[in-house]
Amino acid sequence: MSFRKKRVIRSTPLFMILYFIFLKYLFLLFGGIDDLYSLVLAIILALFEIVPMLCEEKKSTIGGRIASTINGLWKWSFLFLVMDTVVIYVLKSFVNLSYEHILIILAIVPVLGIYNFYHSHKLIVKEKVIRLDHIKEDVNIVHFSDVHFGSIRHRKIISQIANKLNELSDVCDIAIISGDLADGSSCVDEDDFLAFKDVSMPIIFTAGNHDFYPGIDNVYKAAKKAGLIILDNDCIEFKSLNIFGVTFSFGDIEEVSYNKLKDSIKEDSGNIIVYHVPSRWEEFSKIGFDIQLSGHTHGGQFYPATWFCKLIFGYNMGLFKNNFGTLKDHYLHVTTGVGSMDYPMRWGTDSELVILKLRKNK
Repeated sequence: MSFRKKRVIRSTPLFMILYFIFLKYLFLLFGGIDDLYSLVLAIILALFEIVPMLCEEKKSTIGGRIASTINGLWKWSFLFLVMDTVVIYVLKSFVNLSYEHILIILAIVPVLGIYNFYHSHKLIVKEKVIRLDHIKEDVNIVHFSDVHFGSIRHRKIISQIANKLNELSDVCDIAIISGDLADGSSCVDEDDFLAFKDVSMPIIFTAGNHDFYPGIDNVYKAAKKAGLIILDNDCIEFKSLNIFGVTFSFGDIEEVSYNKLKDSIKEDSGNIIVYHVPSRWEEFSKIGFDIQLSGHTHGGQFYPATWFCKLIFGYNMGLFKNNFGTLKDHYLHVTTGVGSMDYPMRWGTDSELVILKLRKNK
């Protein structure tokens, strides 16, 4: 059983209880309904997550993907409706609210939801400059992460990214995906990433945690068929760059050794390490890597999660610089990602491709 399936099945009873409590107090604002009806609704909403997941695991279908998307929209709405309902009850303790006032306050959620859904599907290109000592020529890298190909974002997102990469091919030299190309919410077939095959620039891919949930062999097979360069605890030289991809390690997956990382450093090149999670930056920098490319956080994806994500990860999103007591600056770039996990919503973060302009220090 995959990690994702275990997580969903284990969390479903808790969500069922939360749904029941929420529905009970929501309906009380309008006079209330029998608890039995609230219980039946809570069970239906909980099952609406499990059934599509089980179906999509074997074969992805339009019906399964629509059901998964509706479930994602509902879970986001549930979070905000809970906050909205709490606000209403607090206000009711001070002032008298009519049904019309309550409906207006509750209507904030769907209005906000329309913006969140639209913004999560809008692909934005950003540019940042990084200056290095050991490069002989300018190099432009398109860095992106967390595509989360799955039930909610399927082949359409792959085509959307591929089209954007082709638009950037005149000004960019190479693209790097720092993990979570897939998310495990649906199976991955070997033709699912084929849109990348038409991209004129080389694309490097190093796996993140979610890439293991639909089966890493399935993801690698689809990636290879699409012409992606897989760096699985390995390195490649490109122009004046030395790029090492560290595959996410957990469970019984062995971590790449310190000696292998140290031996991969090229003193006369710009050394880049691709690692899905924005951690170990100081460790990698002291080994000799100039730049770390990461994702994983989604920047929190939407408020208020963005604030909590910053507290948890520290390096939540953006470009960071530190010398860690060495004689040169080291960089960490954490992208907010392209896709979205569970909830097809963004607020306060962008679905982004970031052009990193590597320039020689003057």
